[in-house]
Amino acid sequence: MVDYYGLPKTWPGRAAAAAATANKAGIIENAMLADLRGAMGVRFNPARFVPYVAMHEFEAMLFSDCRQFAQGVREPDLAPKFQAIRDSFATPEEIDDSRATAPSKRIEKLIPGYRKPLSGTLAARAIGLPRIRSACPHFSDWLDRLESLP
Repeated sequence: MVDYYGLPKTWPGRAAAAAATANKAGIIENAMLADLRGAMGVRFNPARFVPYVAMHEFEAMLFSDCRQFAQGVREPDLAPKFQAIRDSFATPEEIDDSRATAPSKRIEKLIPGYRKPLSGTLAARAIGLPRIRSACPHFSDWLDRLESLP
């Protein structure tokens, strides 16, 4: 699992993804597989490497259910503000524009002192994996691939 935003320009597939208008994560995931296959040759077992590129940081997924997100961080009055952010994007996985508007930065503006590990975990637990999966198709597809492994 890697975050697209912070990938170095030399990362496999990064240049092609930057030029693409869609499926940037898939382009990088396929390039990572090809790179490993090239480096390892016949020793590489693609079934043992299931890459996931998050286009933006983990906090984007918390916008899967804004009411539960607000409950999980003990700020129920923020649900409409979280929802306004969420409504500006097709899926929570797309929430980001720059370093200043990354999901965690948006949250920190609403919750001074927001602590990513603790608050993010509490919010994710309140939302639940089924809801996150239903709102975040790329993440859900990755989990489907992992769950289908023997």
